[in-house]
Amino acid sequence: MIVLGIDPGTATTGYGVVKSTGHGLYALVECGVIRTRARERLPLRLKEIYEGVAELIVRHRPDAMSVEDVFYAKNVRTTVVLGHARGVILLAAELAGVEVHEWAPAEIKKAVVGHGGATKEQVQFMLTRLLRLRNVPQPSDAADGVAAALTYCMSAHLPKMPVLPNAKYPLPPRAPRVRQPAAPGFTPNEDDA
Repeated sequence: MIVLGIDPGTATTGYGVVKSTGHGLYALVECGVIRTRARERLPLRLKEIYEGVAELIVRHRPDAMSVEDVFYAKNVRTTVVLGHARGVILLAAELAGVEVHEWAPAEIKKAVVGHGGATKEQVQFMLTRLLRLRNVPQPSDAADGVAAALTYCMSAHLPKMPVLPNAKYPLPPRAPRVRQPAAPGFTPNEDDA
């Protein structure tokens, strides 16, 4: 399985391509950033992001795309502009027929580090361990894209919880009941049967 992870941004969009090699092992195929010029008009920057992501899809033929979800910045304009970048990224995946999975930043940190409040440094340290790398992927936006891809890889083989109609929360699958053999010398009475 090959997963393209994306950390959206209008100035710098980080990406990472991770391949599952089987038995819970993963390998980094490529990582980097798609940069746009700050002085360019937003529509042109969005076009460059779209073309960059489309090129990555053609080059790597990913089975899935894992995208970091919108975080809510203090500046509303930043959040809205980031939403535009995510829109063209999702469009590129949809037009190429690539399945998209979105993750909140805390979910990515929890998958990679084990704690949703982990620091950037902790995430980068775990990336080097999980992918057996000598150095942290650079720049940090690329590392964020790698972390998004790894999040999908690590969660792809987890069992899905069944959801009952009209149920507010999914229930865990019911384990079959196994009868224990009676201890030697034990005679069951009616209550034990």
